[in-house]
Amino acid sequence: MTNITRIARTVVTTGVATLVLTAGSVAAFAKSTPKAVYNSADAAMVPSVYKNVTLQVATDATYAPDEFVQNGAIVGFDVDLINGIATTLGIKVHTNSATFDNIIPGLQSKRYAIGNSSFTDNLSREKQVNFVDYFQAGEGVYKKATSSLHFSGFSSFCGHSVAVESGTVEETDAKAVKCSGGAKVNVLSFKDQTQANTAVSSGHADFGFLDSQIAGYVAATSHGLFKTVGQAVNVAPYGIATQKNPNGKNLAMAMQMALKTMIANGSYAAILAKWGVSSGALSASHIVLNGAKS
Repeated sequence: MTNITRIARTVVTTGVATLVLTAGSVAAFAKSTPKAVYNSADAAMVPSVYKNVTLQVATDATYAPDEFVQNGAIVGFDVDLINGIATTLGIKVHTNSATFDNIIPGLQSKRYAIGNSSFTDNLSREKQVNFVDYFQAGEGVYKKATSSLHFSGFSSFCGHSVAVESGTVEETDAKAVKCSGGAKVNVLSFKDQTQANTAVSSGHADFGFLDSQIAGYVAATSHGLFKTVGQAVNVAPYGIATQKNPNGKNLAMAMQMALKTMIANGSYAAILAKWGVSSGALSASHIVLNGAKS
């Protein structure tokens, strides 16, 4: 759920459709290595309050392939990643499905210890939570395959309806589009991505607007109903969020070290490859505490 307030706006030159693996290839890849393994030095950084308990993790499980429900279980790239971090740190986590715009309030109320839901790390959110950056993505657009519409920049939205998920920065960006000649963008906001997809499939919305790798996945798994259009825009980092207090800060530092370990031992790259999102890999994890990045 991406935005770009901290870095220059740019364009992704790789097509998002290449980000997706078939179900068969994912199943085959799942048998491969390397896997995340326990690291005692990283584990020593975990605050004692988070040891010997199950940490509650919040995710909006309507955002495949990052987080979604399959056969009654929450699965996806983000889920595998937080489980790998937990293995590395020797902690227990439980992933809960939550509405996206309720996750940060849930962290602030201490209902959740971790927010793990394709959060774009931007200045507004940095004032509310700590972030451990782990990925980068742009914003992507899809449409019905039978549509003749094109996307060559935000002005392409003018005079059309755009389906977005509430609380995302795609919603903010779509509402901020300036049009000429009296045209307007009709932004249709929905509580989850599934409802936004339905708006496009029913013809209620002309475009779907969401993170680039998610747009690719939606199109690739739609059995020809949808297709991506144009190129992705606005590359920005994703961050795993923690509570903005001393324990949350130290947990974020421990998770950053776990990510560095996973990058070094290859388990991070293996998880991204499994879900077909390797093009968003970071060569190093960064952490943002109190608005300062390191």
